Amino acid sequence: MPIERKPIRRGGIKSAGYDRVNRILEIEFDNGSIVQHTAVGEEIARRFLSSSSPASVYKDTIQEEYTLRRIK
Repeated sequence: MPIERKPIRRGGIKSAGYDRVNRILEIEFDNGSIVQHTAVGEEIARRFLSSSSPASVYKDTIQEEYTLRRIK
């Protein structure tokens, strides 16, 4: 089942969504690429999705810490 993404439109990130059951954070960037990070905890995902600067949270907390899978 696809992950429902909500618009973010800040810091090069177009949209993002989180699958609680499978702990997958899916992010779509302005350049059209889509990635999924696995084993992301709910608190980290919530902080990223609600941040006023999601790109900073992504770079500082998610990008190098969680396994990345390119979707597109």
